[in-house]
Amino acid sequence: MTTQLRRTIGVLALLGLAATVWLGLWVTPPDAVQGNYARFLYIHPPLAWVAYLAYGLAAVSSVLYLVPRTRNLAFDRLAVSAVEVGVIYTLLTLLTGSLWGKNTWGVYWVWDARLTSTAFMAVLFLGYLALRRVPGEPHQVAKRSAVAALVAFIDVPIVHFSVQWWNTLHQGQTIQIQGNAVHGSMAWTLLLGFVSFTLAFVWMLMLRYQLERARSTAADSALAEAVAARRREGDLAATEVSA
Repeated sequence: MTTQLRRTIGVLALLGLAATVWLGLWVTPPDAVQGNYARFLYIHPPLAWVAYLAYGLAAVSSVLYLVPRTRNLAFDRLAVSAVEVGVIYTLLTLLTGSLWGKNTWGVYWVWDARLTSTAFMAVLFLGYLALRRVPGEPHQVAKRSAVAALVAFIDVPIVHFSVQWWNTLHQGQTIQIQGNAVHGSMAWTLLLGFVSFTLAFVWMLMLRYQLERARSTAADSALAEAVAARRREGDLAATEVSA
């Protein structure tokens, strides 16, 4: 059931992404000011949204692990899986934003509040992944990783609201509560982009979680085998002494 569901989500994500590319490149009109460069609109904001979603899921999973009543290593596996996929989306967000910014600002990078806080967010969660590689007992690793994920998540709302809190070069919110910055075929294509990239995230998350669970199972089996071998050595030594 899980495999079939994952395949279905993967197919839907692929079809959605293909439709987004088709609509974005050949159906929607170019922008009056930015021309064809404005087509980054259909991939850049959805990539950023998925990064937020991934880190939010990691934060929730970390809280659930830290609470004694819900403590389970499954939440730790979900958190690390979400962060790994989220880092990919964050790096793609920075890449597409730089390419878009080259046309808009004339340079690939400026020390803008949105760009800088996004880059810092990527560094924080890369640090989370590095911290997980420090050896330790599974629950010890999970606990310190959960705390690190929550600390890193503090930067997520800073990234999102940076265009409102500071005077930045980055444009404001693409979709506003009162009135849309985009409309018509552009709005529908943008919406499809959000849905498609979200489905792609879910598909990648399911694959990554399966790999993490297999890794944990293999590690537990190796530990149990090592303990059994040590016990056999102890029993053999005791037999030789008694003999």
